[in-house]
Amino acid sequence: MPFTSVEDDSIYYETDGTGPTVAFVNDIGYGAWLWGWQYASLCGPFETVVFDPRGTGRSDTQSASDSVETCAAAVEAVLSDHGARRVHLVGAGFGGMVALAYASEYNRARSLTLMGTALNGDRVAGSILEQMGEMRPESLEPCFSDAFLEEREIIEGILDWRRDEDASANAREAQASAMRAFECEKPYEITIPALVLHGSDDPLIPMQAGNELADSLPSGRFETLTGRHLAFIEASKHANDMILGFLESIESTNE
Repeated sequence: MPFTSVEDDSIYYETDGTGPTVAFVNDIGYGAWLWGWQYASLCGPFETVVFDPRGTGRSDTQSASDSVETCAAAVEAVLSDHGARRVHLVGAGFGGMVALAYASEYNRARSLTLMGTALNGDRVAGSILEQMGEMRPESLEPCFSDAFLEEREIIEGILDWRRDEDASANAREAQASAMRAFECEKPYEITIPALVLHGSDDPLIPMQAGNELADSLPSGRFETLTGRHLAFIEASKHANDMILGFLESIESTNE
């Protein structure tokens, strides 16, 4: 399996499928398990790239600090190592902020799909962010509806994946600091197509922040998903239909 390096850190990534490239950028602290509900739908018509951010899963980190910009540099290292020329970026929460920073700095991004993301870290509820970092069932309460939390087999599976694949405590805290400090200063310069999806009852980042994000992007479009912060998992069929339609519409205009 391929690794690439950023400074003294090694970054693990995987690719699958053929076609235009879609790269997934993880939400705060979460491993690549996060994309299990989107991966199968997109892998086939698209080539998919998933990776473990620094200090997460099989990726190493030598640094106790981080920034959105260094996370964007890690995305660039992965895509450069893989040889992807243009990519559709799909980012959730913190990963959406990284995707915004990436699109501002690098030229590979063809489109953005941003889920549960804001223009600024001051829209993030700090107490909820702390709760989500805990390794116990209550950590998922901000992420899913009460009905979904009753699906014990699924929830136990997610908790197992988290224990196996999520970021170390130090790496997650570094990401949390970067998330709180983030500010997208010139969203009007990000002119590529952007689909903004947001849970209707997201307690970490309010839905209004997602709406503001879409309005600030010249080619932004806002859509609501029923659910909380990880609504794209709980409402995966609806989310996947919208993401596929969005990406296919872009590809059809470039044929």
